[in-house]
Amino acid sequence: MAGKMRNEASSSTTGSGGRNRGESVVYDAGRRKSSCGYCRSGSRTSISHGLWAHSITVDDYQDLLDRGWRRSGSFLYKPEMEKTCCPSYTIRLRADDFVPSKEQLRASKRMQRFLDGTLNAKKQEKNDDGPKASKSSGSCIHHEVSGSAAKGSLAGKDEEKNKVEAFMHYLSDQIDDAVRACTENGEFICDVQLPKASVKMVLPAKRKLQVEGSEDLLYSSHISFQIAATLRRAQSAEKEHSQLARHNTEKDEASLAYSPKTIAEKLVSSLNHVVKVSGITVRACNGHINFYSARENNFLSDRIQIVNVPKESSTGSGSEQGCLKKNSGCPQAKRRKLEIRLKRSSFDPEEFALYRKYQIKVHNDMPEHVMESSYRRFLVDTPLKFVPPTGDDTVPPCGFGSFHQQYVIDGQLVAVGVVDILPRCLSSKYLFWDPDLASLSLGKYSALQEIGWVKENQAHCPSLQYYYLGYYIHSCSKMRYKAAYHPSELLCPLRYQWIPFDIARPLLDREPYVVLSDFAVLQNGGSTPRVPEILTEIKHDGLNEDSNDIDDEEMDDADFLNSYDESDSEADGLTSVEIGDRDVSNILIGLKQSCVRFKDLQHAFGPQERAFLDLETQLHGYMRAVGAEIAGRMVYSLEW
Repeated sequence: MAGKMRNEASSSTTGSGGRNRGESVVYDAGRRKSSCGYCRSGSRTSISHGLWAHSITVDDYQDLLDRGWRRSGSFLYKPEMEKTCCPSYTIRLRADDFVPSKEQLRASKRMQRFLDGTLNAKKQEKNDDGPKASKSSGSCIHHEVSGSAAKGSLAGKDEEKNKVEAFMHYLSDQIDDAVRACTENGEFICDVQLPKASVKMVLPAKRKLQVEGSEDLLYSSHISFQIAATLRRAQSAEKEHSQLARHNTEKDEASLAYSPKTIAEKLVSSLNHVVKVSGITVRACNGHINFYSARENNFLSDRIQIVNVPKESSTGSGSEQGCLKKNSGCPQAKRRKLEIRLKRSSFDPEEFALYRKYQIKVHNDMPEHVMESSYRRFLVDTPLKFVPPTGDDTVPPCGFGSFHQQYVIDGQLVAVGVVDILPRCLSSKYLFWDPDLASLSLGKYSALQEIGWVKENQAHCPSLQYYYLGYYIHSCSKMRYKAAYHPSELLCPLRYQWIPFDIARPLLDREPYVVLSDFAVLQNGGSTPRVPEILTEIKHDGLNEDSNDIDDEEMDDADFLNSYDESDSEADGLTSVEIGDRDVSNILIGLKQSCVRFKDLQHAFGPQERAFLDLETQLHGYMRAVGAEIAGRMVYSLEW
């Protein structure tokens, strides 16, 4: 049905410049039920309305976004907010109003240090900006990979003490990196400031008290106890705002998830690289994170060498910086070159290789499940009609359509952002990145770059104002990070008005589904509206799953598509009043490479024929989902 049609809708598919941007042709899949990738309920509790798009104009898709729709490849879907288990609110921010958080600024600085050559991200070795960073550090910790003993020994107690302290700072930084990774993966609450780690030396007299035969126990950290206390305080504060009932079993599970013992085990599992780098062993013991030497004797002398780092030349920053190197000595840092390339959506073998690596290592997908066909369907295929640049301030230089934004460092592809560039926004769809560079927080960095892109391109296309982050799901902790891009707005699921997140958040603490625009009226002195009764119990299991940094969000689209063939299609269940309120007679019906108005089909079917009545019911459900204005523009295809 993707062939040419008589273009009766062409007059309504022109852009702001008056140029014809093609036509939208969709096939209505109706209501879809699938398993939920967010709450992991185990049953088909995720309910959406779906459309397969043969083609869609950027103007129509922009308007669909502003009614709560999203796309996965050529499949468009919109959650039925009152019925689905995890209501998903479209979230956006105005790029000019964006205020980066401290953590987002740190991500930007971390990338800059990596590009400057002062940070080795592949080993997750860095100089923290926090209080543990040495203010006058002129040394470099050198880890001998070969295992051969360093010639000679460091003389003097002061030098030995400095060496030990430097290594403890290094271990503290590694734990902080592990905490950051757990937070970004959704295992810890993302909007809580967690304490910094501190590693202490274990005195010989206390070593045997902790572990039997622990003569080689050198260092320990009790950060897990501090994190557990912080997270429990945050949970208590959240419950004070919430009026939802919680079962005791759910409380017990939450307490168990944030116990010092569980937290220590999570962090230790992220510290395996320390074993390879420094030759020590890391184990969790009753909530403590313990570091053991691989050999009893002379561990520090054999493994660590302090090498002076000369000051930078006058062309540099003029400050002394510590560094962590794998080779002997500390030569002048080698700068790296970052290129950001925006290209139209198409299959690229290098991109697929990176996507495959990302899915296997970050999301633990089985290798045989990461196929080129599913990748193409999910992230390459697009129904958006490309609009080339016009040079008249109505289209940006790259044009409108679907794009892949590549991040290339020294010729190596390290991340790819899949985005749609539309008349009023850049819509971020998905991001995948090199797991070896996880410490660079490429999700945050790419979001900052995309927001910056919107600002820069307003000079070429003034209508470009917003950055869309996909869906915000308040009932799923791993999706709450999107609100960290401030100030954001959520789309009201009933009236499709944009409501500031600061107003929406306390309401969502009470109920997963809220008509947000009702409470915007309350700001102007209106009466308190009734919060709708919860239709589906929200399950809070399985929230500590790995998530994508940006759209963390689109991972479940692939799951949705995989279950599509097995789900049942249903009518939309409209009442007679709702049907009477909508005139579907002018909807364009696509059939056999031509299109006619629905009212003209009466002559072919007769107004009382079953086929005609069934189609009329479907059109009412379709119009309710996409809106009367969009329904009057797009072609409703009867063939897929």
